[in-house]
Amino acid sequence: MTVTTQLDQLCINTLRFLSVDMVQKASSGHPGLPLGAAPMAYVLWMRWLKYNPHNPHWLNRDRFVLSPGHGSALLYSLLHLTGYDLSLDDIKQFRQWGSNAPGHPERGRTPGVETTTGPLGQGFGNAVGMAIAEAQLAARYNRSGHALIDHHTFAIVSDGDLMEGVASEAASLAGHLKLGKLICLYDDNSVTLSAGTNITFSENRELRFKAYGWHTVSVANGNDLAAIDAALAAAHAEIARPSLILVRTHIGYGSPEQDSFKVHGSPFSVDDMRKTKQALGWPIEPDFLILDEALAHFRKAVERGAQNELAWNVSLSTYAKLFPDMAEELQYRLNDELPPGWDMDIPVFEANAKGLATRDASGKVMNAIAPKVPALTGGSADLDPSTKTALKGLSDFNPLPANNADAQGSDSAGWSYAGRNLHFGVREHAMAAIVNGLAAHGGFIPYGSTFLIFSDYMRPSIRLAALMGLHVVHVFTHDSIAVGEDGPTHQPVEQLANLRAIPNLIVIRPCDANETAVAWRVALETRDRPVMLVLTRQDLPTLDRNRYAAADGLRHGAYVLSDASNSKPELILIASGSEVGLIVAAAERLQQQGIAVRCISMPSWELFEVLPQSERDAVLPPSVGARLAVELGVSQGWDRYIGTQGDMLTVERFGASAPAAVILREYGFTVDNVCARAKALLNHPSGRVL
Repeated sequence: MTVTTQLDQLCINTLRFLSVDMVQKASSGHPGLPLGAAPMAYVLWMRWLKYNPHNPHWLNRDRFVLSPGHGSALLYSLLHLTGYDLSLDDIKQFRQWGSNAPGHPERGRTPGVETTTGPLGQGFGNAVGMAIAEAQLAARYNRSGHALIDHHTFAIVSDGDLMEGVASEAASLAGHLKLGKLICLYDDNSVTLSAGTNITFSENRELRFKAYGWHTVSVANGNDLAAIDAALAAAHAEIARPSLILVRTHIGYGSPEQDSFKVHGSPFSVDDMRKTKQALGWPIEPDFLILDEALAHFRKAVERGAQNELAWNVSLSTYAKLFPDMAEELQYRLNDELPPGWDMDIPVFEANAKGLATRDASGKVMNAIAPKVPALTGGSADLDPSTKTALKGLSDFNPLPANNADAQGSDSAGWSYAGRNLHFGVREHAMAAIVNGLAAHGGFIPYGSTFLIFSDYMRPSIRLAALMGLHVVHVFTHDSIAVGEDGPTHQPVEQLANLRAIPNLIVIRPCDANETAVAWRVALETRDRPVMLVLTRQDLPTLDRNRYAAADGLRHGAYVLSDASNSKPELILIASGSEVGLIVAAAERLQQQGIAVRCISMPSWELFEVLPQSERDAVLPPSVGARLAVELGVSQGWDRYIGTQGDMLTVERFGASAPAAVILREYGFTVDNVCARAKALLNHPSGRVL
């Protein structure tokens, strides 16, 4: 593509005005980006991007991420014109109730949308995750002469994306990892929502990315198709570094408000719309104009994509005959299915009064599962010695040669892209966005891990994982003020409530080693939403399951751990995590005093809430009003389980720096205090302790 032809210009303007007409009809949206970025998107989609519109889920397609999701109208125009199942009627309903063209791209709603974007920087991080996914799959499954996995990840990114910290974290890691199949087109228009970037964003972005270890190319004119094409060719040829192509564009190109923040996020007036179409030689009427010549050119993507996939399917068939075991393993991964016998080595932990921390139990379970579940891949934000999430003997994901025995931190297998341990560095937000990208790519059950307190850094990405229904696991350790001497900066108080507030997210806080094993089963079996495992630093007793109910009760979210022996309960004690051992000890004392007590382990509100009301009532009988909930976190949300006559022993202030035993005593998490609070409920049936 060396010369901009009349047909090219027609197609670019079709993209521009199909997008602008969407915004005008909806009286809502962002016309500025599509007007400026349409040329680069056109070159990418018609010359470089590998995709099949009739099969958006073809494995070896290139991934495309529109990180500035506010420019969604441009993406919908591309999808419609190239033949995806997104009709003209669909895009005429842009931003309307039930539309397949929502205000920002949503994975799972619109065919061809790889990931949900809108919060700036998130798509950039997702794209890094997708590039990691391609590299790891290629390293594991490709064989000499059989490059089964071979595709790129492309993203359009904006000034706002590059300002966000999550993008900086992800870019730094991508450069370190030398992800040569990641190519980002930077819509460098020097304008954000409220002003020009001169008031906030003056660093040299090209030098910044070079310092990260990226290959960079500058295109001085965003309408120069030949220069864009050449830049993409150079980026495609660069295999040792990710690429940033800085394309100087003009937001709202051709409009009276070109290069002004005013064109970022508002429809045009009738007069400005007319002037914009006139300036670019586009008919004033009708709206949503698609000329046959332009549509025919765009729809060549359908045949091109079908041929690409057909050729790949032939390669896959040959590969499956030569390497049947690997092909079968890959198919399980792509279907997000667990292979037969995946859980046969999960340990059963013997009863032990001293027990072990649930983070330690989790590490043992992970390492029993990982050899049989190749999709399980992940790591920590520089904390795997503390979170116990390293997969032993499965190598590290890193660009250094696999035979480099001197690489710091390498095991006997060395370093390579086939490694399943990801080292995210101290980059919690990027970690969460990257594991979302791994899950969105397909073929992975990715996990990330850090201390629970640092989930605050990750919440935007966790929320998006829940919104997309991604199969992601996060392992959060150091789950309470029992962290001890590290003090309130490292002691989570409100984080459990924060996470439980996110729709479509499962939070599990197991009480001992065997509940932790069941929690991991649930995490791997749950395919339609993310799962958070919240684990202790301190040792917890491993309950005697001959005396107490089976740990498999965790699957119900809450279950009767122990009950009054010969009578109906007059008091119910409820707890999660480490506090279950506390209520068990308190119950024993109370029952010695003649009080009929039921103990409830409640590791997951979300699993409990989906049970039929009759099953929930069997665990928490409405007839028993004396209920005490005990948890090392804020009380928010527990009201629904204690009713009008219950009470809560929770933490309503920040923690303190002291040995854990001292903190727990000072905050009232003792057997004596639990018993006192429980008996007060029986003495004051109208409610809380007086």
